[in-house]
Amino acid sequence: MNKIKIIYFTPVVIVLIFLIFLFQLLNKDVKKLSSALIEKPVPEFEMQTLYSDITLLNSNDINSSNVALVNVWASWCIPCRAEHEILMLLSKIEGLDLYGINYKDKKINALNFIDNLGNPFKKIGVDKNGRSSMVWGVYGIPETFIIHKGTVIYKHIGPIHLNELENVILPILAKLL
Repeated sequence: MNKIKIIYFTPVVIVLIFLIFLFQLLNKDVKKLSSALIEKPVPEFEMQTLYSDITLLNSNDINSSNVALVNVWASWCIPCRAEHEILMLLSKIEGLDLYGINYKDKKINALNFIDNLGNPFKKIGVDKNGRSSMVWGVYGIPETFIIHKGTVIYKHIGPIHLNELENVILPILAKLL
């Protein structure tokens, strides 16, 4: 009789353990994931720019800025489109240089995206195969990095919304600028 009870309750116990595990996974906030780059130098990279096959965007460009913001985006990314207006606002801040990394995108689509919505970036690098973004630790777009004197200060995962701009991004920039 005890064996029958154990066999009867085993699937129930397994399902309960699975549900607890699933709940723990879903309960985590992915925006709080840390980056290995925080408080480290900007990673070494070099890529062609969107508007010229000769001009390059590289780590020296970003390191030469006192305060820089690097945004990884694509024209096919719906959250990137939603975030673009915030980037346009940030581009108006004196002393802040915005750089874009266009991720796995078609050049014509990226150009149309920028032409239609405006260009907030000082330079836009093209990461056709995603290798440069991997150096940055990017695993989903959009992602945004705040750089101060060549050191990564902050990483924002996902689109920047107005409340995150006011409560997180602008206070960090105010301290740095």
